[in-house]
Amino acid sequence: MPTNVIMPQMGESIFEGTVTRWLKAPGEPVTRDEPLFEISTDKVDSEIPAPASGILSEIRVKEGETVQVNTVVAVIGDDRPVAATPDLKESTVPVFEKSVAQAVDDSKIAQAEVRPEAPAIRYSPLVKRIAKEENVDLKGLEGTGLGGRVTKKDILSYLSERQKESPPTPSVALRPPADAEVARGIPEGRVEVVPMSGMRRSIAEHMINSQRISAHATTVFEVDMSRIVALKQQQEAEFLRREGVKLSYVPFFIKVVAEALKKFPILNASVADGNIVYKKDINIGVAVALDWGLIVPVIKNADEKNFLGLSRAAADLADRARRKKLTPEDVQNGTFTITNPGIFGSVLGAPIINQPQVGILCVGAISKRPVIINDAIAIRSMVYLTLTFDHRLIDGAIADQFMAGIKAKLAGWDEELS
Repeated sequence: MPTNVIMPQMGESIFEGTVTRWLKAPGEPVTRDEPLFEISTDKVDSEIPAPASGILSEIRVKEGETVQVNTVVAVIGDDRPVAATPDLKESTVPVFEKSVAQAVDDSKIAQAEVRPEAPAIRYSPLVKRIAKEENVDLKGLEGTGLGGRVTKKDILSYLSERQKESPPTPSVALRPPADAEVARGIPEGRVEVVPMSGMRRSIAEHMINSQRISAHATTVFEVDMSRIVALKQQQEAEFLRREGVKLSYVPFFIKVVAEALKKFPILNASVADGNIVYKKDINIGVAVALDWGLIVPVIKNADEKNFLGLSRAAADLADRARRKKLTPEDVQNGTFTITNPGIFGSVLGAPIINQPQVGILCVGAISKRPVIINDAIAIRSMVYLTLTFDHRLIDGAIADQFMAGIKAKLAGWDEELS
């Protein structure tokens, strides 16, 4: 009995996904729960397991194609060889099948005519964001998604048609016909043109949107990490043996940030329709660099976890991010973000706020530098911490007090690693 493979709904607010890579080819055997294909959504990239064992008899959605959730993307047959099925021309479809289909369509039309009011339609965050940016009334569009939902493909198609119909702006000089690629912004010469991945496009849209929304401001603090560096060197072997988790600097920063957010809840808030929304949960996202992009898994209720709990949570999320095993829930509902480019040697950075949050902490490289202590030169392990904050909501004084508390906790660390 053939088994249909469908595009899964990876979260309540996600209505479509892009097949980024097939891990099996038609005719190859698959085992239940074996990774079958990779998808990309607004929220996360993930591997999708096979729902059954058998032979992959058909792939219906090509790599790079975006489809609605619950769309059949492939078919798994039984272990017996599956004969290729010739494409059927419209003229070969039995007349009675056409009649049934037409009857169903007529029934749907009749129901639509007598229905007093259409049910409320939900749209994906991506579609709503595009509609807001392009001033499009979604209610006026005809959607091809489930229940008449407007998909990303629908709104982009509408925008393309609208652009064709709009007359050229008189103030802009139309250049003479040129090579098509040059006209699209691709330079002449020896170049390689590669389409942006779904994740890369999502990151680009998210970052541009954040710059447009928030009033970005930045403050930088230099912190003495000597005590923590010495503690890590002394205990990392024993910590790994005892707890089974590699000791890193990340949980130190998560711990002090979670404590600081409790004292300064305005950094754990967001702005919505002219209101300040204070988040009761402290959910800290930790950016993870991947070979194919960047993702920010979230440690939920970070303030309720001890150092060991934070270590395990951070290690688990980072590992699953690299193996494409994250779920949409793992990257949702963050209230503050920490990014750590210092692991690559970056000394200082000014990151872009992860909307709808109002703050992000950047951790630079920890390195030994000469500093002045009691009028004497000393060598200390130092780090630059950069806080980018939304100046619409947070004043510089509050941001600096927040950072001063973090600096004091890190420099004077006296907690047990458990």
